[in-house]
Amino acid sequence: MTDHVRIGVLGAAMITPAAVLRPARSSTVAEVVAVAARSTGRAQAFADKHGIPRVHGSYEELLADPAVDAVYNPLPNGLHGKWTLATLEAGKHVLCEKPFTANAAEAAEVAAAAGASGLVVMEAFHYRYHPLAVRIDEIMRSGVLGPLRHVEASVCFPLPVFSNIRYDYSLAGGAMMDAGCYAVHMARLLGGEEPEVRSARALLRDPSIDRAMRASLRFPSGHTGSVHASMWSSTVLKLSLKAIGENGTLSVFNPLGPHTFHRLSLRLRNRSSAETFGRRATYAYQLDAFTDAVLHGKPFPTTADDAVKNMTVIDSIYRAAGLPLRQPTA
Repeated sequence: MTDHVRIGVLGAAMITPAAVLRPARSSTVAEVVAVAARSTGRAQAFADKHGIPRVHGSYEELLADPAVDAVYNPLPNGLHGKWTLATLEAGKHVLCEKPFTANAAEAAEVAAAAGASGLVVMEAFHYRYHPLAVRIDEIMRSGVLGPLRHVEASVCFPLPVFSNIRYDYSLAGGAMMDAGCYAVHMARLLGGEEPEVRSARALLRDPSIDRAMRASLRFPSGHTGSVHASMWSSTVLKLSLKAIGENGTLSVFNPLGPHTFHRLSLRLRNRSSAETFGRRATYAYQLDAFTDAVLHGKPFPTTADDAVKNMTVIDSIYRAAGLPLRQPTA
């Protein structure tokens, strides 16, 4: 076993510098060694800009590169499943951007392949690896709030550029896929169980694409939940979590990017407290967890099996809103 993880990147996505390049520069056990794009020129330009030593003119070439141990997959949503499967077939570990696949059926296919391979497959819910999310999980598991009554998660931000791939149905786009996958994941973290979708309502960009979505949930133990996702609506910016129990309330501002600013407030019957954590990036913690899993077999929360559960809720929300499920890109 090697003492570090050599990462290859599929595509030249805008998220890549923040997600893996900058964290790898400060890591002693990870390095980005190669990039592939739809053309060699595109890959070369990206490599020159970011100091990546190896360039491939196709994704297949990168997967065949023996100098690559693991692959970061930030391709459009509809291509996540296809290229994660191809990476596993090539015998390499995968850090796959969210949402994991186009729908739950495809997620189940990838999860089965991941389980059979023995390789690490991590869905890149970077927020989940920050100390803030670890503390949220700790509070919810402690039972300090008492029996839960309601949980809610909102991930809303403005993206009025409608030519963006996030609005493209052929690439498995939509607000529920992009912002909503986070909101669903956070609601599941707070709720502690897998919810049933009771209702959903979308604001549409076109007949197949949601620009915003609200959904109502119910958990097996009886508590309710709500998720709100938006890329363009009257709710311009809202990044928050709340869990209400019989004994108190947990509120979190900006669980998604806590390295910029955040606040955790816990109000119980007899006391209130507020907590903040450090400014280290969520992506750095995520890369730590990924390399620990690859090198040392350390368990992690955003597994392929967890991704199937998250995509199952997303599919149910689309059905409840009367919209078609997203499909893998041909």
